[in-house]
Amino acid sequence: MHFDLFDLRLFVFVAEETNLRKGAERACISLGAASTRIKLLEENIGSRLFHRKPYGLELNSAGDALLHHARLVLQQVDHLKCDLREYASGTRGHVRILANTTSISSALPAALASFLARHPDVNIDLRERLSQEIVIAINEARADIGIVAGNVDTQGLEVHDFVGDELVVVVRDGHPLGTKAHTGFVETLEDHHISLAEGSALASFLPPLARAIGRSLDFRIQVNSFESICMLVAAGVGIGIIPRSSATRHARTLKLKIVALSDPWARRESKIVNRAHATLPRIAVELIRHLANFQHEHRLL
Repeated sequence: MHFDLFDLRLFVFVAEETNLRKGAERACISLGAASTRIKLLEENIGSRLFHRKPYGLELNSAGDALLHHARLVLQQVDHLKCDLREYASGTRGHVRILANTTSISSALPAALASFLARHPDVNIDLRERLSQEIVIAINEARADIGIVAGNVDTQGLEVHDFVGDELVVVVRDGHPLGTKAHTGFVETLEDHHISLAEGSALASFLPPLARAIGRSLDFRIQVNSFESICMLVAAGVGIGIIPRSSATRHARTLKLKIVALSDPWARRESKIVNRAHATLPRIAVELIRHLANFQHEHRLL
């Protein structure tokens, strides 16, 4: 059984778009050529890969299996190209990382900074996602390394501890909650909340927690940084839920009180997740080891 790399890439495009025409456009070939190539691929495998539906294409079980392996094969080819290019251009590598909000705002930047200082020819693509989305992306080979927190299913992935943090409530000096050592999330729902911008992992994480207890979360304003949240909280606009590391940093210069959250989910035990080392570029494996060692040397709490 022989597989053409172009056909595998075309198949991935079509599967992701659930539409033959859109997949063909991404592959920069005509609709007719794409149709022929997909039919030949199915003949080569001896099985159909899609259910043809009125609204588009839907992968069947054979298609699901091929999609998983095709992504891994294409990623390995991309890594091969990157590794070989270093002989011609001196480029050492490129690593894709997905991380949750808490890690991006606390320990991860320092960990990456020390790594990049020792590897000047390495580039890192760092993006923020929800932990559940990160695990899916790692399994589908759309990222090399993930930093997750909370109760997520990491079965089939390698997992290492990373630096932990916790979510806390920040309130202005003089706010009634500021007299408490800790409070429950439900008690914060009486106040206006200040949040990160829509689409951020933390802004997506909190509202479902409120809905789960039959309440709603009122975002009075959404901004682009924890610093902005703290400035607005200090001005009396509302309260915020942010990582303790950020709250402690900004409380040094602003009139804020930090109140611990008693809810179990507030403790963010971060984990490094990745596929088997054999499927990753060498530089990504080095970075995983660096991050795992970093957590032993730098504990925030």
